[in-house]
Amino acid sequence: MAEIQNPNQQGGGGLGGDSRSLLSFMVIFVLLVVAFQIWGPKKQDQKQQPTESSQQATHLNQPAAAVHETATPAPAARTAARSKKAANTAEPTVQAASAAETVVENELYRITFSNRGGEATSWVLKKYKAEDQKSLLNLVDDPAAAKFGYPLSLFTYDAGLRDKLNSAMYVPSATGTIAVPGELSYTYSAGGLTVRKTFHFDTSYLITADISVTDNGAPVTALLAWPSGLDGNQSHTQASSHFSYAAATFDDSVDGKTDNVAVKKVVGGNTLHGTIDYAGISDLYFAAEFLPDNPADMSVVTLNNSIDVPRNPDHPQPNEVDHLPVLGAAVGQFGSPTVHTRVFVGPKSLDLLQSIHTTNGSNLEHVVSFGWWGWVAKPMLYVLRFFVTHGIPNWGWAILVLTFILNLAMLPTRVMMMKSQVKMARIQPALDAIKAKYAKYKSTDPRRQEMNKEMFDLQRKEGINMFGSCLPMLLQYPLLFGFYRMLEYAIELRQAHWLWLTDLSGVDPLHILPIFVIVSMFLSQLMMPSPGMDQSQQRMMAFMMPVVFGVMMWNIGSGVALYWAGSNIMGVGTQVVMNRTSMGQELRAIQAKRAAKKKK
Repeated sequence: MAEIQNPNQQGGGGLGGDSRSLLSFMVIFVLLVVAFQIWGPKKQDQKQQPTESSQQATHLNQPAAAVHETATPAPAARTAARSKKAANTAEPTVQAASAAETVVENELYRITFSNRGGEATSWVLKKYKAEDQKSLLNLVDDPAAAKFGYPLSLFTYDAGLRDKLNSAMYVPSATGTIAVPGELSYTYSAGGLTVRKTFHFDTSYLITADISVTDNGAPVTALLAWPSGLDGNQSHTQASSHFSYAAATFDDSVDGKTDNVAVKKVVGGNTLHGTIDYAGISDLYFAAEFLPDNPADMSVVTLNNSIDVPRNPDHPQPNEVDHLPVLGAAVGQFGSPTVHTRVFVGPKSLDLLQSIHTTNGSNLEHVVSFGWWGWVAKPMLYVLRFFVTHGIPNWGWAILVLTFILNLAMLPTRVMMMKSQVKMARIQPALDAIKAKYAKYKSTDPRRQEMNKEMFDLQRKEGINMFGSCLPMLLQYPLLFGFYRMLEYAIELRQAHWLWLTDLSGVDPLHILPIFVIVSMFLSQLMMPSPGMDQSQQRMMAFMMPVVFGVMMWNIGSGVALYWAGSNIMGVGTQVVMNRTSMGQELRAIQAKRAAKKKK
């Protein structure tokens, strides 16, 4: 709100001066905002975060059944076992001679499958565009997928077996384009290893996957994986590209408890066991989540790798790269050769996620994490959507309308703050006299406590709460942070246009809004009567605060900057009116009187 940005409205006095109390609040607030932008709300630690050595122990010390299924015997032992069983278990070789593609398409997506590994090499969302807003959005991160595996590949702890499963030439049930609703199967059989992957498609963002892997008739635990993150931005700029990777989270609902684990806390190769309603990965706006058909006694493996990304994508240099994280997930059941699961791949729209239910009846709503401020952010998002669907068909104007309503709702707090200012200004001479009375005593002198008591008694007699002018401001902080969090995570703002802005979720390319925030805050500071503040201090604050907040706005999402700019407009307008009231005129008169007295 505008009043959050105007610390000079407090009168002096009261235990060191109410203006200094307000200044302290503002410094704390700035530190909180900066910390919030750098680190964001802390998410809960992942259920299991073993060290590297303990991870290796986990892999090597699975339960007996799991070890039997995931560990690959030595080549000689495997060959002997296969030759011994060959007469009874030999199956005809089923293997494609050449590569072939199959395209599955409905109104929402276009998925391209390759029979090499039976994987998805492209996953295009037809209702969303890439960052350049020219081509459709492809969620498959090609560089990462080429290195760590494509979506719907298979995961085993045995790297050799994993490579074989994902490089084999499967025989597809169909090539070209298949109709939806429909089914696509891939079959491979050679050397005793038999794999069948079947995918079912309908008109939604959900697909169904059935996986079966055996080795000479013995079950092999192979988990279905999405190992290579999401290319939700497909950015060609360093800042956006880095932010896309850093914003990734590992999402899960294990034993009824939902979690969104930040990328820096995800332990690669960690295995979670339990009742898994869903598990997967997401970035700021899109998600790939597994929803097992039989969630009880399931397992999910968290994958966390890194990829080298050029600092300058337009002119990449071998020595100028950054190591960025790539999240992945694999879901299955140890002790079972089959995997039956649904897979959601699509936008993190609250309405959509709420309509997708797990086997146990919960939904995917918690894949969108507003953090601590969800109780504020979610209702605000619903209000914004209501505006857009009921007469304001533009998200930028809807943000300004909501900003106007919120500032109007906060108007009583501005009146309370001004009333507190007037009361403090009236008794300021008496407070100054009390301070002068005890000025000869050191701060450690016990008689200083008597000074504080006299000042407190005077304030109580006049009906003044020393924090009365600050508490209304503190009440606005949840609204500010909730609004910020909502605008950051609302997919509706992605590539939403408003006047010269082509993406309200991105930075203002012309920096018009940040500059406007600086100018409007400066005007607000000058207009705010501050009879209890030294004029040199007032001038310093009038320049310092706008610059601080302007720097914060410089690289922030345009939706947040638009809210702040609109709030400042409201604040300036409100202050003009309040300065013309009797309280405003009285404060101005007191301020002028004190300034004249100091000159003498």
